[in-house]
This record gives sequence, structure tokens and C-alpha cells, in this order.
Amino acid sequence: MVLNAKGGCGKSTISTNLASYFAFERQQKVVMIDFDPQGSSMAWLNVRGDREPRIQGLPAWEKSVRIPTSVDTVILDTPARVQGQELSQLVRRVETIIVPVLPSPIDMRAAADFMKALLLNGKISRKQTKIAVVANRVRENTLIYQSLQAFLKSLKIPFITSLRDTQNYIHAEQQGLGIFEMPPSVVWQDLEQWQPLLRLRSKRSFPD
Repeated sequence: MVLNAKGGCGKSTISTNLASYFAFERQQKVVMIDFDPQGSSMAWLNVRGDREPRIQGLPAWEKSVRIPTSVDTVILDTPARVQGQELSQLVRRVETIIVPVLPSPIDMRAAADFMKALLLNGKISRKQTKIAVVANRVRENTLIYQSLQAFLKSLKIPFITSLRDTQNYIHAEQQGLGIFEMPPSVVWQDLEQWQPLLRLRSKRSFPD
């Protein structure tokens, strides 16, 4: 599940690229459940071509969904402002949570409050769910990125990677693709940044 109560932090971008990785690189049967009424993940699926590996989409904001049988990976894209009982219900569904945070003072303050609420969840406090933070849309060698790094490292949640601010994600989204389905010569820097995030799912416990 890709989760953050703050809107505009790139949850759908990370969700769609995760889905494309497991479908394209791992050749798995993938289901994407979109809980966000904006439907960004479903819009991405609608422009995805028939030549690419199939990803099944379920719009959970319209009706209750049931995960089909014989599925390898399920990706949950969540809405902004999720909290309280809704947050607890979502956490109970998943094995791994990814929290993207943008390099801005507003986003960092919002993330700090959200992390406190998230860590109080029983399933997370008992370490039954893996969780990690990703710095998203970053420009390295800037003061705000250095502030974001320091902030994320101060949290009680593992900070595992930074994803750079690049047009590659926009070009991929326009075609219904993930960066893993783009020419490697164009996206090689991005593919390197994704490696710690992709390894997270295979870990049995929290990353160090």
C-alpha cells in the first residue's frame, strides 16, 4: 500500500510503477486497487496498451471490491486525508506500506503528524507490517533536500531511497507505462533509485 494523508506527494505514480514492475519484470498477476476518488491509477490503466502485461484495476471508491483468486501481487493506491478508523482498516489489509514525502516544509510537517498516528496502529507497532519512507521528486544538492534527508532519518520509520524529480515519470504515465517498461538507456538512473524499494517486499522484517 502506498499511503500518506497529504495529497500530491506522488502516491499514484509510485503505485503505478510498482504495478508495472511486478507485471513486466516479474511476470506476475497484478491487481491494482484504487481507493482515491480522483481515480489516477485507473486513468493510467485506461491508457495502457494491450501489448503491455495486463494489470487488473479495481475502483474501490465506487463499490466494495473482492480480490480475485490466483493473484501474485496487490497494489493499493490510497486517497489523501485518510485517518482514524479508515486508516486502521487499510493497514489491516496489507503486508507492506510505502510512505512518499516531498521536499517541502509543509509536506514534512504533515508527514511528521501522520507518522505519529501511523505508528500507533497495533499491527505496525507489533511489526507485523513492513513500512518504509521514500523521498519523492527530489533535486539533490539543494538545501531543502538536505533538510528532508535529515528529517526522514530522524523518524522511527526506515528511510530507504530517494526518487529524483524527472520528466521520465510523466512520459511513462502518458503512455500507461512504468519506467521499467521504458528504454533502459533513458531511465537507468531511476531504475537504480528503485532498487531498495523493490527489495523491501522480500524482507521478512523491517529494513535496517
